[in-house]
Amino acid sequence: MEKETLPNNGEIVIYTSADGAVQTEVCLVSESLWLSLNQIAAFFERDKSVISRHIRNIFNETELEQASTVAIFATVQNEGGRQIERNIEYYNLDMILSVGYRVNSKRGTQFRIWANRILKEHLVQGYTINQKRLLEQQQRIEELRGSIAMVERSLLEQVETIDEARAIVRLLSDFSKGLEILDDYDHETLAKEGNTRTPAIVIGKNEFMTVVDAMRRDFDSGIFGKPKDASFDSSVNQIYQSFAGTEFYPTIEHKATMLLYLVVKNHSFVDGNKRIAAALFLYFLEKNSLLYQSDGSRIIGNDGLAALTLLIAVSKPEEKDTMVHIVLSILNRKSS
Repeated sequence: MEKETLPNNGEIVIYTSADGAVQTEVCLVSESLWLSLNQIAAFFERDKSVISRHIRNIFNETELEQASTVAIFATVQNEGGRQIERNIEYYNLDMILSVGYRVNSKRGTQFRIWANRILKEHLVQGYTINQKRLLEQQQRIEELRGSIAMVERSLLEQVETIDEARAIVRLLSDFSKGLEILDDYDHETLAKEGNTRTPAIVIGKNEFMTVVDAMRRDFDSGIFGKPKDASFDSSVNQIYQSFAGTEFYPTIEHKATMLLYLVVKNHSFVDGNKRIAAALFLYFLEKNSLLYQSDGSRIIGNDGLAALTLLIAVSKPEEKDTMVHIVLSILNRKSS
């Protein structure tokens, strides 16, 4: 028999008969075990033509339905020293056992006992993995809620009126409800890309620094906007990076979002990192004609910008994707 490499879209388990005479690789896919015609023939020590005849009879007698017992898997075969991928018919556990009862009931019974144990273990393991994943999601949600609570306290210390505080808390409350959905990767409700794919206007470090210089007049501090290192250059360059002609951040929304995130998290300045990041975020959007909507309103309000900036500031490195997706979702919703 030509050597087959089983398909990689499932789990491979090894079956060895009780007497050790038979050992074969069995594919576990879609909650069932599968063997090819070659494998079934070798397993029951019968010619392929004999196995094929039994399979035809099983279908003709409507013992089993073909649609539910046969699947086509792409399988690599070694033919004359060459690796050839072919579409091969595989038969599930019901068919394997039906053939086994017709040609070798003892070996079929042994295989049935082994298969039931393997499937039960797989079910329990899968349940355990799902339970672990659920607990990890719940833990992450609680961590994100803790971050939101920190932002709420920080904002409430900075706002000047109770109405302003309530507006910010309402915004954060909306984020809190959404994070439960965001954290569910199966549904992927957060945007991962922006909407606007027109080429972005390239703004260099020096132009951004003119915005920082203008801000110094409003903040009585000798260290506001003073660079600590060269990381600001890196932040600016990163949003325009590409590889093999493909941009890492192909939309204006994504570039703006990464600019906000990187300037906040890299702490490039001695003082004022969050304020500078928010201002440059707005400047970038305005230069790329995305700051204002068709009705003249700004794409994001002052409260929303403050909340997003502080939320990023208190987030953990492993929460980066979630933070980026939140900002993208807001920009997409406003720009669509």
